Formats: sequence, structure tokens, C-alpha cells
Amino acid sequence: MANNHRSDILFFFGVILALWVAYSVRDVLMLIYVSALFAVVLSPAIGMIQKIHVGNWRAGRGFAIIFLILILALAGTLFAVFALPPVYRDGRNFSADWPRHMTELTEGIKHLPFAAKIDPAGLQKYAAEIAGGAGGLFLNLAGGIFGFFTAIILTAYFIIDGDRTFHWAVSMFPLHQQGRLNTTLLRAKARMRNWLIGQSMLMLSLGVCSLIVYWALGLKYFYLLAMFAGIANILPIAGPISAVVLASAVAILDSPQKLVGVVIFFAVYFQIESVFLSPRIMRHTLNLSPLTVIIALSLGGALAGVVGALVSVPTAALVMVLTDEYLVKRKPIEAAKAAAGD
Repeated sequence: MANNHRSDILFFFGVILALWVAYSVRDVLMLIYVSALFAVVLSPAIGMIQKIHVGNWRAGRGFAIIFLILILALAGTLFAVFALPPVYRDGRNFSADWPRHMTELTEGIKHLPFAAKIDPAGLQKYAAEIAGGAGGLFLNLAGGIFGFFTAIILTAYFIIDGDRTFHWAVSMFPLHQQGRLNTTLLRAKARMRNWLIGQSMLMLSLGVCSLIVYWALGLKYFYLLAMFAGIANILPIAGPISAVVLASAVAILDSPQKLVGVVIFFAVYFQIESVFLSPRIMRHTLNLSPLTVIIALSLGGALAGVVGALVSVPTAALVMVLTDEYLVKRKPIEAAKAAAGD
């Protein structure tokens, strides 16, 4: 009996120690989890590349990963070569003539509704603070770039060795539970991949609509702003807000009318997306209710900020599949219908 109590006490403190270690390295664990998640959703692209064959030669998994990375690197290089130079040139000219542009911006703001509540001196103060904090911004940017490339390497290793890791993790459970768990996780894997399909459709929709509206308004760098809006839409809430802020900043430097056009476009589009597009796409791809998505976004953002919001929806899909399999009690007929629906 004493041995049993001692084992329980040791187990309790072992759990406490494990939780403390996990909390201490939570950023690393989040990076590993995000890498594993993207390895799951990117595996179909790797599989499509592996179908390429020339004569008797077929692409292996390693070649497919390298080919995908090279394609992404080529796209980034072309973007940097053709898109960034005009932005850099205009930015340098803008900074050289900053006082005149600030005066014009202040005069333009006066013609906007509720302009009387805006303090131009306060805007200049905030602008100076932003410029003064550039050093910290670059340090954070450097850390983000390091984490980004680390995530790419981890994702590549998860794609290469993911099956063995998956079976190893399942093997730690009792033998009579491994078959059921394996089937459940494969079902969750398919649903998480559907998240990427649904989110890609939303990203493409916002990118194309932004491109058309920005071009019609005559915004500078309309193609870059539209590309940013589409890519940023992968991040719920924070991504679209950043797209609105960036497009509004570019628009107000030209004219208040363009700013009004940008605001009206986003107000109308987000109403259409939230009421019509997103619920239908997410319901057909992930089978998650809007309430579940909102709760997942809130929890993910509170626990891990931007990264948590990014992975919250596919994680919710994983949790819902596990909950449905192990916690929800159904009658045999309902269970058969649920299995057929998946």
C-alpha cells in the first residue's frame, strides 16, 4: 500500500514537472506543432509532385520536397526583383520629402468626416515614436525570419519522416485502442487538409476582388496590396485588419476619396464573406459551425497570439473529430450515419 501511495505521489510530481517544462518551452512546442500541422496539409502537394514521371523515372519524396521549396523560393525571388524596387524607390523619395507629405496628409485628413476629433500633432508624435522603434522592429523581424526558416526545415522533416512518427506516437497507446485511434486520426488528418482548401478559396477570393477594386481606384502598388490581402487572409481577423490598414495608408497618401473607396470595399466584402462565403466554405470543407470557429479563434489568439489564431481552426477540427469519436455517445443508427458522413 505504501508503495502505491509513493508511486502516485511520484507520478503527480512528474506530471507537474512535465507541465512546467512544457510551459517553459511553449514557443518551441508551438513551432513544432505548427510545422507538423503544415506538413499534414502540404502532403497532398508533395504527393502530386511525386506523380511526375519521365520514362521509367519517378519523383521521390525527397525530390518532391526540394522541388516545392525551389518553386516557392523562385516565386519569392521574382517577387523581390520585380515588385520591391519601385516600392523602395518611392519610399526613399517619400522619406526625403517627409515634411511636405506630412503637411499634405494633415490637410487631407481635415476633409474627412469626424476630422475635428483627430489631432495632427498627435499623429506626428505617433509617427516619430514608430520611427524611433525601428530598431526593435528589425530585431523582431530577424527573430521572425529565423523562426520561419526553422519551421520550413521542421516541416520538411515531418513530411519525410511523418508516417514513422505517426505510427510511433500511436504505438504508445494500448494495443486494443491503436486501430480505432489510427482511423480517427486519419479522419482528422483529412479534415485538417480540407481546412487548407477552404482557406485557400477565401484567400483567392479576397485577393482577386482586392486586385479589381484597387486597380479601379488607381491605388499605387495595387498588385502588391492585393497579393498581401490574399496572403494575409490565411490569418483570421488579424490578417484582414492588417490588409485594411495597409491599403488605407496607401490610399490616404493619394486622396481621401480613395480612402473612402477602400473602406467601403472592405466593409461590403467582409459582410459578404462572413455571411455568405465563409460559413458555406467552412461547413462544406471542415464541417465546423461558425460558433466553433469563433471560439477556436478566441482561444487560439489568447493562448498563442497570431500563431495561435493561425492554427486554431485546424486544431478545432482535430479536437472535434477526437471528441466526436471518444466522448459523444450516439445510438448505433446515428453512429453509422456519422461515419458515413465523414
